[in-house]
This record gives sequence, structure tokens and C-alpha cells, in this order.
Amino acid sequence: MMDAAVRELSYSQAIQEAMAIAMEADERVILMGEDIGVYGGAFQVTGDLVERFGTDRVMDTPISELGGAGVAVGAAVTGLRPIFEFQFSDFATLGMEQIVNQAAKMRFMLGGEVSVPVVMRFPAGSGTGAAAQHSQSLEAWLAHVPGLKVIQPATPHDVKGMLLAAVADPDPVMIFEHKLLYKMKGPVPEGHYTVPIGKAEVRREGKDLTIVATSIMVHKALEAAETLAGEGIDIEVIDLRTIRPIDRETVIESVKKTSRLLCVYEAVKTLGIGAEISAMIAESEAFDYLDAPIVRLGGAETPIPYNPELEKAAVPQVPGIIAAARDLAKGVR
Repeated sequence: MMDAAVRELSYSQAIQEAMAIAMEADERVILMGEDIGVYGGAFQVTGDLVERFGTDRVMDTPISELGGAGVAVGAAVTGLRPIFEFQFSDFATLGMEQIVNQAAKMRFMLGGEVSVPVVMRFPAGSGTGAAAQHSQSLEAWLAHVPGLKVIQPATPHDVKGMLLAAVADPDPVMIFEHKLLYKMKGPVPEGHYTVPIGKAEVRREGKDLTIVATSIMVHKALEAAETLAGEGIDIEVIDLRTIRPIDRETVIESVKKTSRLLCVYEAVKTLGIGAEISAMIAESEAFDYLDAPIVRLGGAETPIPYNPELEKAAVPQVPGIIAAARDLAKGVR
């Protein structure tokens, strides 16, 4: 990886490159999903892969998430390594039987004799004007289920490496891709490399406050941290990357260093990933290091509105992160 040439790729290009590399290396890797073939995917992520690998390996499925997810799980059990794309993460609701009761449980119910090496991709999040039924962040739902791994890469580099790690994993991996990240560009090495599932990344080191963020909120947290640096507030930003299993060590060590914690995520605040992080710190040795209550900054308790201004107001934005971090750092909360 260190010797590979590095190029600027978009998030969606990095995903497509990862899938192509996996398919070239292993004929068992197949792609499945609605409109992923000739159309190239709802967000054009699969692109021309059907022309490169044919319809036997890039398969359009009927408009039935339950059926498509079921075929993907069955294909994984029989020895293939399917990557199944939901058009929107919201449609996971239609495939929950196959995800929660089949993919997640089969290894346990069959004494470890069967693995389910399926990857499921979920375009998620708000910001595209797609309204309440196409803009949700449902990663906490799936992270609640033993047997599933749930990841939220925030950069083109990480989404390529984590997708390749997911394809190689013997168990089901759910990958949530924020739709606003698809056009974001960043450095991506050529060739095959992996980014470990279950390992967070410290994106910015600081001493006054820890922000644990996921997905697109990592970038908003970094922007907020740069602004607050001008006020003398030194913020550490942790990109969680994986929400099941959580990298406890990285988060705990950071909180022990800074003594303050702000959790920032787009999903609805109640019972979101911030609640789990907060409980984890409260149950750990880091609790004794806290100088202020933990603060969660999540989405509003409402479906995502269609109106663009209301849509922005329903999820954390940079000014809100700045205000929450400033108050927490100064002991206002």
C-alpha cells in the first residue's frame, strides 16, 4: 500500500474501484441490486461494471428488497461473496427479515459451521431533498443486532479499504454510505489495500475536548474544530468508522486525555450511536476523568423534511457543532 500510486478519486469512484478489484481477484464476488446494471446504480456508483463483468456477475434485481436481500444471503451461504445494494438505506426496512433473522443469526444457529460473507451497501442520510422516506440514517438499528458488522467510512480512502475488508470478511458487513459524500474527493492509493473494521481514526489531535463523529459529521466536526482553534479551544476529532464493533480503546484514551466528550451524528438523537458511546464512557475508567457531562448532538426528533431549509435544520450543522463544543469546553453546559 505504501508504494502504490495515490490519485484523487471521489467517494463513489473509490467504491467502484474496490468492487472492480474484488471482482477481478475472486470470481465468487458478485453484485446485486435494483438498477445497478445498465443504469449504473441510483447514484451511478456501479457505473460500467456490468460492461466489464457481464450480467452474470452484475445482476439487476426486481423491486423487492426482501427478495433481493434473501437471494444475496442465500448466495453467500452457498459460497459466493455477494455485494447487495439497497437503493436507499430506508429500504432496509423491507429487508429486515433477511438481514436480522437470517444473515445475522445463521452462523450462531448452525453451530459456527456456516458463514454468511455478504456485504450490504446502504446509501444513507439527508441533504438531497429526497424527504422523509429516502433520507434516514438507520445504522443504529442494524448495529443493535449481534452477528452484523456495521461500518460508516467517511473518506474515499477509507471506503475503498473498508469495502475490500468487508468483502474478505466471513460474516455479514453493513456499509452505510452518506449520499453527500459520493462526490467528495480525496487521496486513494491504487491497487488492493484494506482498512481494518473495528478501528477508529483520530483525524485531529487536541487536548480540550473530544468529538466522536460518524460519516459526514466527521468533516463537519473538523471544520468546527478549525474555527474553534482560533478561539484557543483545542479539539480532538475521532472518526469512529465502525459502529459495530466500536473501537473502545481509542475513544476511552481520548476522553481520559481531554476530560470532555461531544458525540455528533446525523441519526435521530434518541437511542443513536451517541447513546452507546456515552454509556460506554460512563461504564469505563474514563468516567472518572470527565470534567463535564457528556453531550450528544444528533438529529431532530422528526422525519427528515422535504423543505431544504428545514432539512438542514433537522440534522447537525457546523454552527451547531461549534456552539455545542464551545459551551462544553467552557463549562457552560
